[in-house]
Amino acid sequence: MTTPLTIGRVEAYLHDRLERGPVHLTLIDPDKSPGAAAARIARGAVDLGSDVILLGGSTGISRDVMGAAAEAIKAAVDVPVVIFPEGATSLTPKADAVLFMSLLNSRNLDLVIRTHARAAPAVRKMGLEAIPLGYLVIAPGMRVGEVGQVDAVPRDDPEAAAGYALAAELLGMRLVYLEAGSGAPAPVPAPMVQAVRSALSVPLIVGGGIRSGDDARALLEAGAQLLVTGTITEEEGLGSGFRAILEEVRRARDA
Repeated sequence: MTTPLTIGRVEAYLHDRLERGPVHLTLIDPDKSPGAAAARIARGAVDLGSDVILLGGSTGISRDVMGAAAEAIKAAVDVPVVIFPEGATSLTPKADAVLFMSLLNSRNLDLVIRTHARAAPAVRKMGLEAIPLGYLVIAPGMRVGEVGQVDAVPRDDPEAAAGYALAAELLGMRLVYLEAGSGAPAPVPAPMVQAVRSALSVPLIVGGGIRSGDDARALLEAGAQLLVTGTITEEEGLGSGFRAILEEVRRARDA
């Protein structure tokens, strides 16, 4: 007889950090920054105050590439290393957890549930902690919107976003992620973040298009609890823009 699913170590860590204030997650693409390069970015990000390292981004990341990055990062930092998956082939037991996420507004049922059904036995066999998450793409959606075959939620329709998010919570998902898309010209609008946050009792993640301290401040003030940044480190490294985002996270914690 198996026991019911319980919150694992990484999810408990997130909740512990959230009790102190907002959380920052650095997204690293191991295809663009493999192995030692990923570890250098992670070490610098954590030294600046980032709380979690996400691994993902490209399509078709191999298990070997993902595993090498996870192993190198875990040797360099003490924070959780979590897979931001694009498919079952990128799973590796060398990470601490995987965001087991359903793409809520995809037209492709593979990305809503079918891929999850195929991947679930591998996740269990690897001993990966699975964190159930509702993933919602907001216009413009960028590449993830195209690959994910989504009906992107319009930026001026916060009620629709709140409806999707609440449905995810009622279905048992323990995190909700609003995604504007990697490289988006602007983040998810603050009024939409506020509407979604007011509808939820589970933590809210926001990512895509966050390039400045001003962007981060607006999202945090609207109710975002976890911020994900990735493109800025690819384009600018751990420079002034990244540091300004981390400073806003620290300021919100101290408020």
